[in-house]
Amino acid sequence: MTGKPDWTDRRIEETVGNLLRGGVLLSAVVVLTGGVIYLVRHGFSPADYGMFRGEPPDYKSLPGIFRGAIGLRGRAIIQLGLVLLILTPVARVAFSIIGFLEEEDHMYAGFTVFVLVILLYSLLGAGSAF
Repeated sequence: MTGKPDWTDRRIEETVGNLLRGGVLLSAVVVLTGGVIYLVRHGFSPADYGMFRGEPPDYKSLPGIFRGAIGLRGRAIIQLGLVLLILTPVARVAFSIIGFLEEEDHMYAGFTVFVLVILLYSLLGAGSAF
């Protein structure tokens, strides 16, 4: 034994599945927490459907979302949960690269790096909020 973990296809699939489940569950808990906070504070406010109002500008960037979440703002916490949901498949792809490299499957690792670059460009490129 070389001391390296035994990275079989099955173990990688199980780990990726657990990563996806954990990310979705964490995201759901964060969104639910933000929703409860928002409803406690604003649940009885009258609704005005005459004009659409999007998220405040502070909640359209990661630093603004983090500041709002630390300040226990319900909408910011909901946004944070959605960011976690978006980042879950990105983490899955990043972990897959590690798994393929551990298996010494360089071709699939290369393809997966390409997919990760496309994902990150779509999230970070073109003036995105991330």
